[in-house]
Amino acid sequence: MTTRTTGARPRVICHMMASVDGRIVTDGWPLSAEGRRQYEQVHATFEPDAWICGRVTMEQHFASGTRADADVADTYDGPAREDFVAPGEHDSYAIAVDPRGKLVWESGDMDGDHVVAVLNVRVSDDYLATLRARGVSYLLAGDDDVDLPLALEKLAARFGIRMLMLEGGGGINGSLLRAGLIDEISLLVAPVADGRVGTATLFDVAGGDDAPHRLALESVERRPDDMLWLRYRLGTR
Repeated sequence: MTTRTTGARPRVICHMMASVDGRIVTDGWPLSAEGRRQYEQVHATFEPDAWICGRVTMEQHFASGTRADADVADTYDGPAREDFVAPGEHDSYAIAVDPRGKLVWESGDMDGDHVVAVLNVRVSDDYLATLRARGVSYLLAGDDDVDLPLALEKLAARFGIRMLMLEGGGGINGSLLRAGLIDEISLLVAPVADGRVGTATLFDVAGGDDAPHRLALESVERRPDDMLWLRYRLGTR
């Protein structure tokens, strides 16, 4: 995904639950109900304005479905178009990074959070019209992949978002890490050794030889069901 120098943007906290071997697909993990509740309980302590996920995570857990490949292939190549902010008062936001506009949304509300789609500038007029009709806001950022710094700046400027929880999957986590756009990591380590080959990890970045990122440990807290809550701030590479 495209990166560039940032202006004003929200504080980004990557908040995830992972096994001791760094896997993040929690299906089948032997956790108690109290253990599973820890993720949302810790999330709430930050009192964020919004949370953000990549397309795959949104498709698996939140969106109504996906568009047919033929519809996604119908792209736009005309003059620049405007972002759209749906009318109404919104206090919290669910941000979907969906470069090609694959996700289907039935409405702009997700359990009280207003849905904002972050798209590339080539998404078709028809798709944008559907989002507007259903009350889904959208931001256009980037020609092919999403321009992440620009998208974050727009989230601050258009919606007043000051704190943003980054909640997976590993692909978008890795992209923001590579771009230097993560300020803090909030990691719940579950008492689980996953061991399943090929499942997503906390940060999955395809290609590139970027140097690993040094982290500074801020705090450690033992939580119910043998969970550990680790907080790190991002340091220099």
